[in-house]
Amino acid sequence: MKKITVQGTAITVISVQNDDYISLTDMLKAKDGDFFISDWLRNRNTVEYLGIWESIYNPEFNYGEFAIIKSQAGLNSYKISVKEWVTKTNAIGLRATAGRYGGTYAHKDIAFEFGMWISAEFKIYLIREFQRLKEEEQQRLSLEWNLQRTLAKLNYRIHTDAVKEHILPPVITKEQASFTYASEADLLNMALFGKTAQQWRKENPKEKGKMRDYASLEQLIVLSNIESINALLINQKIPQGERLVQLNNVAITQMKSLLGNQHIRAIAALDTK
Repeated sequence: MKKITVQGTAITVISVQNDDYISLTDMLKAKDGDFFISDWLRNRNTVEYLGIWESIYNPEFNYGEFAIIKSQAGLNSYKISVKEWVTKTNAIGLRATAGRYGGTYAHKDIAFEFGMWISAEFKIYLIREFQRLKEEEQQRLSLEWNLQRTLAKLNYRIHTDAVKEHILPPVITKEQASFTYASEADLLNMALFGKTAQQWRKENPKEKGKMRDYASLEQLIVLSNIESINALLINQKIPQGERLVQLNNVAITQMKSLLGNQHIRAIAALDTK
């Protein structure tokens, strides 16, 4: 649930199955004089608009009941509530909810049209404020996405001594150093994680993604550093086995330095908010 303010009126916006619904009940507070949602719903133009919207977005829409309602819309004797409209036509564009945040909500497309019944100016400001809300959400989601990607989508946890010992890179053995690795990526994996990507997949067959997606923040930082170092060692024509030992030593040293670093914790904490 979110709030936008349109010409001094606070209006609730909720998310329903990835669609935004705006409170018509809140919008009515901006209307001068007595005006009810049922007045708007009995209007023939409103009924026609709702029917078209439902026919486009709602495969379960009851056209038979809609035809009956449409034939009666606009008559002085005709009146229908939102709950009746939803029940009879199986509509999804309007919602009547109870409880603390209860009221009548409409899909944003319909809410914008309802805004015109408040006033043309109100509709314009409503659309502007809603767009501002979505832009802020998009910026936040973009920031979160980039941050999560950088941190490999792993929430930070406070490191106990046991965790610290667990994620420290294992010391490369002579056998591992003498082995020829098919890719430089696996060389880095061995230096930092002590295993290749294929070995990790065999050990974690049910996990989605790659080994690096499950790395800690410190591991990702070290990985970036040893990638740069490895590029320099390659230019110096240092054999792969020697490079692996050197990169492993660097990884162990840097991990010990980073674990428990308060600045790293502060950055990682952002990913949990």
